[in-house]
Amino acid sequence: MFEVFYYCSNEYKQKVENFIFLWQSGIENLNVPTSGSTGTPKIISLKRSQILASVALTKETFQLKENFKTLSNLHIDYIAGKLMIIRAIEIGLKIDIVEPSSNPFLDIPKNQNYDFLAFIPLQLETLLKNTDSILKLNKAKVIIIGGAALNQQLFEKIQVINSPVFATYGMTETVTHIAYKRLNGLKINPFFECLEGVKIKKNKNNCLNICSENTDNKWIITNDLVEIKEERFFKLIGRIDNIINSGGVKIQLEKVENELQKQIINRFFCWGINDQTLGQKLVVFVEGTLNFNVKELELTKNLSKFEIPKEFIQIQSFIETLSGKIDKIKTVNEYFKNTVSNS
Repeated sequence: MFEVFYYCSNEYKQKVENFIFLWQSGIENLNVPTSGSTGTPKIISLKRSQILASVALTKETFQLKENFKTLSNLHIDYIAGKLMIIRAIEIGLKIDIVEPSSNPFLDIPKNQNYDFLAFIPLQLETLLKNTDSILKLNKAKVIIIGGAALNQQLFEKIQVINSPVFATYGMTETVTHIAYKRLNGLKINPFFECLEGVKIKKNKNNCLNICSENTDNKWIITNDLVEIKEERFFKLIGRIDNIINSGGVKIQLEKVENELQKQIINRFFCWGINDQTLGQKLVVFVEGTLNFNVKELELTKNLSKFEIPKEFIQIQSFIETLSGKIDKIKTVNEYFKNTVSNS
């Protein structure tokens, strides 16, 4: 039976209550913003039938049952946060509400445990620093993680969790996840597996196309470059809009980031900035105090000379979207704005 408990401000509680009332009133269409982490945010209109199809798939895939206890720690303004609430209503889960933060367990009772948990990488990374939080994670029946790429350091830390942990793949247009892969235990898989009834294919640009009840049985064209195996499995290669042209050479930013992740603990991202000589210059924006010596990084083994970053730019803190992703565009723009004003 659906029950909700609040561990948040009155303002956020009111926002959640308003949404619960809206959904339970039978609204047929939900307008939801995309995160805008790498582009201009837009509003997506989702049908109730699409949302209910997503709930049914999640329930079946992760074997969620009535009276399971769950936690809403993802922002209610975005699809991931809204779906946590809707799943609780439609499946009959007991749900605790906390305001989104890097530590979702901070304001809840120490003895409170959960069956189903969903995090962005930053939240899980924070929780894995605390022994009590790890014990709580180990009580869960299933943990899912999505919303941003998972780095190698976090993947290794996840191995201390006994509960099954899954990375999910999805977006606002697909009403959250349409695929998942195991991250710990004996069934770790580099390929995402599509949920039941989800169809995928590649277009001429090798980008993933998706069709399911979640998408109203229409094909959604993504910007994600993929390798597809056996129709139901795919591996992410990178984003087609994450390729820069530097001196006439095309560079896939994810390839460079994957190499850097092996040696850099700080949060960071690669970016192409305008350069008179190269057209675009490959740089790395790094958050916080550098915990590495740039000159000691070993990158030439798996990267060509063109893929070696030309500059590492230190920023005290990245700007984030409300959904917890790094807002790369705003972070870069703010950096150059401050650079100009300080010059």
